[in-house]
Amino acid sequence: MSAKSQEMATVAKAMVAPGKGILAADESFPSIKKRFDSIGTESTEETRRTYREMLVTAPGSQEFISGVIFFDETLRQATAKGERFVDVLARAGIIPGIKVDTGSKAMAGFPGEEVTEGLDGLRGRLEEYVRLGARFCKWRAVINIGAEVPTPAGIHANAHALARYAALCQEQGLIPMVEPEVMMEGDHGIERCYEVTVATLREVFHELAEQRVVFENMILKTNMVVPGKKCADQASPKRVAEMTIQALRTAVPASVAGVVFLSGGQKPEPSTAHLNLMNSMAVTHPWPLSFSYGRALQDSALKTWGGRAENLPAAQKAFLHRARLNGLATLGRYSESMEAAA
Repeated sequence: MSAKSQEMATVAKAMVAPGKGILAADESFPSIKKRFDSIGTESTEETRRTYREMLVTAPGSQEFISGVIFFDETLRQATAKGERFVDVLARAGIIPGIKVDTGSKAMAGFPGEEVTEGLDGLRGRLEEYVRLGARFCKWRAVINIGAEVPTPAGIHANAHALARYAALCQEQGLIPMVEPEVMMEGDHGIERCYEVTVATLREVFHELAEQRVVFENMILKTNMVVPGKKCADQASPKRVAEMTIQALRTAVPASVAGVVFLSGGQKPEPSTAHLNLMNSMAVTHPWPLSFSYGRALQDSALKTWGGRAENLPAAQKAFLHRARLNGLATLGRYSESMEAAA
């Protein structure tokens, strides 16, 4: 194993260290505007900087947070005192990452399906991100479920893009976080989500192998197997945990460095409970199972902050509470009674 490969393996392992997970703070301009609209705060460069500084500088976050995924703007920002966010994280032993895709667009000829863009010029952008201090990257693919979707072609297009992205990351010594997200929208049952998740993961890992991506030096970020939001039969937490693990064991190679889950629209409490159930099973999983949550980590902090400077300490406390509970869930030590112990 080369020195570069050994260093990458060390970073990948640190990203899924026991008791820790990853904060997804990579919202695009439209996404962060929606979040700020919900609390009556205007989205400006300064309000975004202030909010991200609150998360980045939360005292003690390194106990539960191993890495942070930034948006391009945020990777370049600094605290009010002038210290770059990436340097604040590095000093705390937290790994900086960067979202590098440019978003999903409608897939030509395939109504209801999307394909993620951003491969053009990616090598050059990755070189710059390395210079700016990033150690890992993220690329999200959107897999919708409907009456006639996804199609094999839709899954393949996204899997191929994910694999090309991952290969370019590893070329630059960056850990690729590979994120195929099977969406929760719709009225489909949990069995349909399982079927699509397995088909997607199988195609993704086939394409990754074709592009010679080293599984030991990558992180899989994926959805849990859940029913659609509009499904009349909402599965129990135990069933969600069992079917998610079954899907992973069916389609994910044991050599992958780690698996982190997205919340995918789940509320904070179920996201934590599902992760805890998976980590408290009586079997040993081939990979560490952790979290890479956005809204499920930030919502309580965002509402507590409310765009007001005097609320920043309380908002940091709310963020740390949520991070701590998810850290415990990676160890199978979370319980619902801990929710009130803020």
